[in-house]
Amino acid sequence: MIDFGPAAILGLIFGFMWGIGCSLAIMYSIFLGGYRKAIKESMAHPQPERYRKALDKVMAKRERKSAVR
Repeated sequence: MIDFGPAAILGLIFGFMWGIGCSLAIMYSIFLGGYRKAIKESMAHPQPERYRKALDKVMAKRERKSAVR
């Protein structure tokens, strides 16, 4: 391990953390973009067809779940 060098090990550790951090930041920004779009669609009048279909699907799932209990 001494031949490899402590600087290389630190570079590997920091590089790995930097890569994971950047990946998480990108995924979070994509998630927020979708969340903002969903909020916009839910507040639109009239609501888009895609939103109404998704809402119907969620409500049907909730009804099935409550009927089982």
